[in-house]
Amino acid sequence: MESLALNELFGAAYAGRRVLVTGHTGFKGSWLCLWLTALGARVTGLALAPDTEPAHWNLLGLADVQDLHVDLRDAAAVQQTLLRAQPEIIFHLAAQPLVRRSYREPAVTFDTNVLGLVNLLEAVRATPSVRALVNATTDKVYLEQPTFGGYREDHPLGGHDPYSTSKACAELVTECYRKSFFVDKGPRVATARAGNVIGGGDWSQDRLVPDLVRAASTGSTLQIRNPEAVRPWQHVLEPLSGYLRLGELLLAGKAVEGPWNFGPSADATLPVRALVSLMQSHWPALHSAHQPGPHPHEAATLQLDSSRAKEHLGWRAVWDAETTLQSTIQWYRDHYEHHHLRSRENLQAYVDSARSAGLEWTS
Repeated sequence: MESLALNELFGAAYAGRRVLVTGHTGFKGSWLCLWLTALGARVTGLALAPDTEPAHWNLLGLADVQDLHVDLRDAAAVQQTLLRAQPEIIFHLAAQPLVRRSYREPAVTFDTNVLGLVNLLEAVRATPSVRALVNATTDKVYLEQPTFGGYREDHPLGGHDPYSTSKACAELVTECYRKSFFVDKGPRVATARAGNVIGGGDWSQDRLVPDLVRAASTGSTLQIRNPEAVRPWQHVLEPLSGYLRLGELLLAGKAVEGPWNFGPSADATLPVRALVSLMQSHWPALHSAHQPGPHPHEAATLQLDSSRAKEHLGWRAVWDAETTLQSTIQWYRDHYEHHHLRSRENLQAYVDSARSAGLEWTS
């Protein structure tokens, strides 16, 4: 990673820091570990083993990350991990993150996403080294109703499916612990709401882009459930830059506790059919067809208002829809057609774009 000039965004904010990433073997977690190690952080990961083959975490081969396979539902093991790692900041990404799986396994979803979070927060209470915690939830925590300009952080929480509801509960649990235990002492705590994240290295089931990629790699046609559903698509590095910015400010003692939205540029909030069409323009082997219902309930429209993060954190989305999709498809094509891993190139390209857009932070 020596060739990546990434400290222009965050200075020395993470250099030498002891950082714990839960869910580090997952899609977002593996990208976050790549970025943190490039920034010079001393990273410990807490997660289950990857549940896909291939897996981005395994492809990266990040030998500098302490890879601990721990189940969030095991309270004693979680506390032992924190006492061993003595982290200064925690990025909590571990979850059961799939909507359709949550319908099949609601108890596992709530056990992991709510009680697993409680186990983590209890372990934080017993670990004085922790100065900051960023809990990554989702854009699906909001009560589903029409909005003008997208959901804002003060919009009511809700959730229809077990996954969305579990993450709304996680928001309430986080705020409860912040007010009950962390106001006078303990870490500064914030939540980060983002969703419909795409990018190279995601092979999760029942997600549009990975499902399309699998179909293209096998020459099959993907059946699309809801082609008119509107979602805020964004490259995985966009919300991660927000998480890192939020963590930087929490460590610096700034008053940024509470919830934050990290959504894409305006042109990247698109219907599923439009996203598929753009992807096909970059990879003609992608084929899809509409699969008639009935299907489990999914919101017709999701859109985030990220103006608060722009005003108070100095954060904003960098890549438009075209750049996001081009980067994503090129990653997968290079993987399948040339056996080349583009993650480091993608990270450097994103940082270069962020610098060009004027996003250079020090505190």
